[in-house]
Parts: sequence; structure tokens; C-alpha cells
Amino acid sequence: MPLTDTAIRALKPKATRYSKSDDRGLVLEVFPTGGMLWHYRYRLNGKQERVTLGRYPALSLKLARAERDKRETLVAQGQSPAVQKRLAKQGAAPAATVAEFGERFFRDVVAKDRRDLTIPRRYFDKSIVPAIGTKAVRDVTTEDVRAIIWKKKDEGFDAAAGNIRSVLKRLFDYAQTAGLVATNPVLSLPMRHVHKAKARERALSTDEIRAFLKAAFESNIRRQFKIGLHLILLTMVRKSELLLARWEHVDFEQAEWHIPAEHSKTGKPHIVFLPRQAIALFKELRSLAGGSELVMPGRGSLTKPFAHNAINTALKTALQGQDIPAFTIHDLRRTASTLMHENGWPSDVVEKALNHTIGGVRGVCNRAEYAPQRREMLQFWADTIEQLMTTGQVVFGRFKQVA
Repeated sequence: MPLTDTAIRALKPKATRYSKSDDRGLVLEVFPTGGMLWHYRYRLNGKQERVTLGRYPALSLKLARAERDKRETLVAQGQSPAVQKRLAKQGAAPAATVAEFGERFFRDVVAKDRRDLTIPRRYFDKSIVPAIGTKAVRDVTTEDVRAIIWKKKDEGFDAAAGNIRSVLKRLFDYAQTAGLVATNPVLSLPMRHVHKAKARERALSTDEIRAFLKAAFESNIRRQFKIGLHLILLTMVRKSELLLARWEHVDFEQAEWHIPAEHSKTGKPHIVFLPRQAIALFKELRSLAGGSELVMPGRGSLTKPFAHNAINTALKTALQGQDIPAFTIHDLRRTASTLMHENGWPSDVVEKALNHTIGGVRGVCNRAEYAPQRREMLQFWADTIEQLMTTGQVVFGRFKQVA
């Protein structure tokens, strides 16, 4: 006898789970805990199969029957609903949605060529999924992706629009490889019409460095951010390397900060030789960390670091009202590199301190780490910044070349 809503509500849990049949293979399983789960049982190619439809009451009797009808149609076409569901979870089913296939894309493609998925994942979750997440990959049109990209452009964020286009382009490239689409709908939207990135050349002058540090330390941003910005300038590291740093990586006795491969953009471990000024800043951060294993634990959590854009926001806040042309946190690395080169430090030493991969034949042949020179150079740089902050002026001279 088919089930009714009244009969379902009257079902009581037993010591062992049991099932109640509705009609045409629809079954409701009742667990000892009181939970109920819908299944559809069917026979295909002489074999008995079963596929889970969902939990009651979230999936009502009426909706469960509708889901059963969909699967029944697949069986009539010689397709296995159980196999289709498994493929959908893997983002490989012919009718896989963008949200489903996106999980496969991030697992099989993105995660293999970058360690930090934060930025592409944010664009996918915040801009792409809300717009076309429930749409089958094969049904997405150029108009669909244009609407997503141009929405961001209309908001005034051309660079973000370009990044979203890049995520969509790679996702549909992979969908084409997987046989879900014949053509990539993003190809009709050339990147040059969305956003043309400009090579950054911003490096702060010594007057701007002094004004920046003064503004940062006199602002109302968190003390951790003041110290973090100062540390990035002194040590020439990337902001992600600082935000992910743990106290186990900082050796106060040896004055070294060991950045593990998984935190390094190059995928190789890197040692930052800490000048005495950086050691003092790290010690203050340790007192602010509240016993956390992280050097800079996030707001309200001792186990998670600050979000990457939090320190960007802090910089913008600190510079409000200041007569300093706009710059990014990454420009602090360029500033240090520029001034070290101008003061005679060999390029290979500077590049190693920046944790850059040296390209070409020179990079293949040169395996030197320049540890003594890097330690000396970073102390020179920190002393220069300290002099700039305390006296308001510094006279740069051609520092001796070191091999």
C-alpha cells in the first residue's frame, strides 16, 4: 500500500532499522535514531540497484515521488541512477552542474598547480556559483559568463573581472577535456577586452618609507598589522608567508625564520636571516599571539590566521589622509629590492633574499644560497630603515659589492 504523510508521521523507531515501501521502488528507511531516508530501488540489466534520494522531512513524500520518477526515466533509457549520482559527485556526469564540476576542477586542476586556493576559490564561490552554480556545465552560454564578468566590471573592479574570467576559462577548458562541452564559452570574451594588466613599477622613496611607517604606527589599525607591515618591509617576504608563519619556524637563537615549502611561492623551503630589529618585532608579536602556534593569529581565533585581505585593508586605513601615492604591500618588496640594487648589492643576493627563482642558464648553474651576504644585507637594510625612522634622513652610499 502506498505511503501517506499521516502514515509516515506515525512511524516509530525500532531497535534495528527497517523500511516501508511506497510504490514503484520508492522506499523509506527508518533508523533507530528516528531519522528517515528515502531510497529508490530498481533493476537494470538483470541487477538490483539502489540510489539514495534524500532525508525526510526535508524531502517530502511528494518530492520523493518526483525524484523517483526522474530516476525511473533514466532506468527506462538504460542508464543507472546510482552511477549517474556517483559521477555527479565527482563532477563527471554529463548533466553535472557548474557547482559539482567546480569541485572536480579545484581538486584535479587548481590544487595541483598552486598551494593557496583562497583567491580562485573566493571568485568561484562568491561570483560564479551564485550566478550559474545550479546550471549544467553543458548548458552554460557565452551570455552567462559575460553577465558574471561584466557585473564585476560595472562595479569598477576590472582586475577582479579579469581574475573571474581566468577561473571560468580554465574551468571550461577542463570541461572540454572531460567531454562535457564542445567549445569553451569564455573564448568569445578576450582578456584584452576585460582587463589589461599593467606591469607595476611602484617603489617608495626614502621620504615615502618614513611617512608610511609613521602613518602606520600612529594609525588605529591593530598592533599586529603595524608590526606585520614593518616586518614585510624589513625581511622582504610575501604577505602570505608572514600570515602563515608559525612559531616553530622562528629560531630566535640563530636569528632565522624558516619558511617551509608549502608556504613558499616557489615550492621550496626558504630561510630569512633576521636582523636584530626584526627579532624585536617577532618578540612583540609573540607576546600578542596569546599562546597561539601562529605568529599572527586572526581576530577571535588562535588557530586561524588573518585573511589575506585583512592586512591590505589595514594598509589602506593607515594611509588615509596621507600625501603618499597609492601602493600595495607587494610594492614594499619592490622598494627593498630597488634600494638594495641601487646600493650595490649583487642581483643574485637580492633575488635569493626575495625568494625568487633565478631563470635561464644562470639560474640552472648557480645553486649558491649566499647566506652570509644575505644576512649582512638584511641587517644593513634594517639599520637603514631604523636610521630613517629615528633621524628622518639617511645618506645612501654605494655599499661594497660582495661576491
